[in-house]
Parts: sequence; structure tokens; C-alpha cells
Amino acid sequence: MRDLERARMVDQYIIPRGMNDPALLAAMRHVPRHRFVPGKYSLFAYVDGPLPIGYGQTISQPSLVAEMTAHLQLRKTDKVLEVGTGSGYQAAVLAELADQVFTVEIVEPLARQAAHTLAELGYRNVRVRVGDGYEGWPEEAPFDAIIVTAAPDHVPQPLLDQLAVGGRLILPVGTYSQTLELHRRTGTGYERKTIMLVRFVPLVRPTGTKSEGRR
Repeated sequence: MRDLERARMVDQYIIPRGMNDPALLAAMRHVPRHRFVPGKYSLFAYVDGPLPIGYGQTISQPSLVAEMTAHLQLRKTDKVLEVGTGSGYQAAVLAELADQVFTVEIVEPLARQAAHTLAELGYRNVRVRVGDGYEGWPEEAPFDAIIVTAAPDHVPQPLLDQLAVGGRLILPVGTYSQTLELHRRTGTGYERKTIMLVRFVPLVRPTGTKSEGRR
């Protein structure tokens, strides 16, 4: 259902941005984005733009989902952490490419809806948790890749700590001006690469949390 729209989305918005990994393109063609957006926005599900999903949150535009995923260079054996489940769309794309996906969402109704949608679509390799994504999922660490889909104003140290050696962390960082950054853990520390300017909703923290990464 809506396969032609997804194929058009990939051909028009993703391949022209230089993304050509066959597995990533297949995932973007397969995951039904319209199932992850509120019904009133279903008509626009395959347009390359963000859409509201409630509670002040959005589902990212498909080309940005693909771009962030591409930089993680996922393998089928990888264990991935996502911070900011939102609608569950990014988690579904990750689940197509990795062995296990752990995703954390602080807004409980969004987490419940995402878990329901992912289960309905048959994604058995995704686990959804309600919680403070800034702290990651320490009992499941280390992770081969971590993706953050909301912007803290600094890189959360707990997420860096939960990377495996060789692991990749991609996230937007900043408040008014945000940059997409890729961090890689080495045997002696971390390497950082700035990718591009972006605009994400800020990372929500529990009320009263003493940390700069808030929204």
C-alpha cells in the first residue's frame, strides 16, 4: 500500500542527496511512513518535510532520517540506541538495518503509540522504553550506534560512555543554532565531525533535572 509514493520519495528526495547504500534505500522504500503520522496528515506522509505528531513533537523529514541513518553505517549485527522515539518511524528504519534497536521516549503517550505501531508492523527487534533519553539505556550498553532525534545543548556524557569502541553517535547539538554532529569512540577517546546545520525540537528532560540538555 502506497509503495509507489515511497519509491518516488526515495527517487526524488534521498538518492539526489548522494545516498546510494542499497540496504538504506530498501529500508526507506519499505517502511510505511504514513502509518507513523496522525491520520489527518497521512496525505503528506511522503512529502519531504517534518509533520506534527502531537505533544509538541514532530516526525523528521524522510531525507533527514535517511541522512542521519547513513552516517551510522549500520551493519546487520549492530545494536542501536535511539533517543527520542517520537512516532517510531526512525526506529522502524533502524530495525530494517540492525540486529537490535532500543529506543527511549520521555512522552509516555508517544512511546505507547510508537510501540503499538511497531508491533502491528511486525518489528520484533525493537524495544521501547519511557524514560529520560539523556541517560541512555545503561543496562543494555555498549551500543554500536546511538542516534538522538531531539537537540540537547551539549553532547550527553552518558551517551558517549555507552558507545562501544568503534561506535558512532549522531545527534543535533545546540539551542537556537544547531549542528548535526557525528562522534566516534576510539581506543583512546572520541573523534568528532560536524555534518551540517539542522533544526530539531529540543531534548526534553524530566522536570527539575539539573542538566543543560533540556527543552
